[in-house]
Amino acid sequence: MVIFDRRLEKVPDATTWEIPLTAEERSRTRYRFDKLGFPALFIQLPRGSFLHPGDCLGSPTGETLAILAAAEPLLHVTSGDRLTLLKAAYHLGNRHVPLEVNLDYLRLAPDPVLADMLGSLGVNVEEITAPFFPERGAFHHH
Repeated sequence: MVIFDRRLEKVPDATTWEIPLTAEERSRTRYRFDKLGFPALFIQLPRGSFLHPGDCLGSPTGETLAILAAAEPLLHVTSGDRLTLLKAAYHLGNRHVPLEVNLDYLRLAPDPVLADMLGSLGVNVEEITAPFFPERGAFHHH
């Protein structure tokens, strides 16, 4: 098992491994990854850490791990009317749903109940596979 316990300030020219992680996996500070093609990798970072694509972690034994954003199933929400999209974001926020917010779209994890609610609000809901970058929240301190 290789333990990664620190974020590197400078990304090295070559990394030992690159690993695609979902948004939920990038939010974990202590986690063992058993992914096909990799040895057992354990991330042990300070509480409250969040990994971003492009981050590079180091181990005490010199290995490096580059973080990538994995594509994952998502609901992609759009509307020709930004006020309608804003109202959809409000309703999702009331349900504390992890949400990626953009001027032209919202993205969230698939949920048939939320998809029905969004449809009733008059927005377009499409199932896609893409990297997910949810908002971190107002009380997150880096």
